[in-house]
Amino acid sequence: MTRWTGMLIGWALCTAVAAEQAAAGPYAPGAGQPGSTAIAKDNPLFAAWATGWRDYLVGSGCDPTWQTPEKALGPALGTSTDIVCLGNGGSITLTFDLFIVDGPGWDFAVFENSFSDTFLELGFVEVSSNGTDFFRFPNASLTPSPVGAFGAVDPTNIDNLAGKYRAGFGTPFDLAQLAGVSPLLDVNAIGFVRIVDIVGDGGATDSAGRPIYDPHPTSGSGGFDLEAVGVINAAAVPEPRAMAMALSAIAACIALAAQRRTPPTGRR
Repeated sequence: MTRWTGMLIGWALCTAVAAEQAAAGPYAPGAGQPGSTAIAKDNPLFAAWATGWRDYLVGSGCDPTWQTPEKALGPALGTSTDIVCLGNGGSITLTFDLFIVDGPGWDFAVFENSFSDTFLELGFVEVSSNGTDFFRFPNASLTPSPVGAFGAVDPTNIDNLAGKYRAGFGTPFDLAQLAGVSPLLDVNAIGFVRIVDIVGDGGATDSAGRPIYDPHPTSGSGGFDLEAVGVINAAAVPEPRAMAMALSAIAACIALAAQRRTPPTGRR
């Protein structure tokens, strides 16, 4: 064991102990602890996984190596590399062959690739029935002060934000929390899930207006690293609706292709 390796192990152990001793928030603790809401990647509750993506907007601090949206499709593997990086402030929308519906308990879960229970890069979670109008889950962040690039976030201070749990464990969401928020949202016909990275410098706020802090600044694979979205409660998409969703996706692709072909203003 090299001196550097020993220092890293010691740092990790000290960080874990300090985080455990300081855990004082009102929300669920890290994966594997009593009362945790984390759902393991191989839990038989999962009935389906994301099958498509669109609107991938890359934020700062994300190397091209990690900009492969297809990495977020299919089952979570629990590895550090099977991810798409959103970058600081970036976002992506995932699509599904089935509707996510408001059933008993949790309805879907979002997986990130954190290497520990306290290095938590967080993201907002939003859903849509029509692919245009998105609605964000209510959330809470009680982290009291800024967190350095490799600092610790106590998961008991975090609620309803993706990235609360380490790699291999999904953060679950219940559509019942959004029932009735708008006639534009049908919680029994969710076809789109959008993840939005939270830049952890306190500029973003939770549902109560409190600043959100997470490790910042980060680079390389900066911001939220999305591994997968697993569906727990699902229903088949009716044929007319499925056709409409397919046509919408095709139209979006055509629009994007046309935009790429359009030369910048002033060029000949």
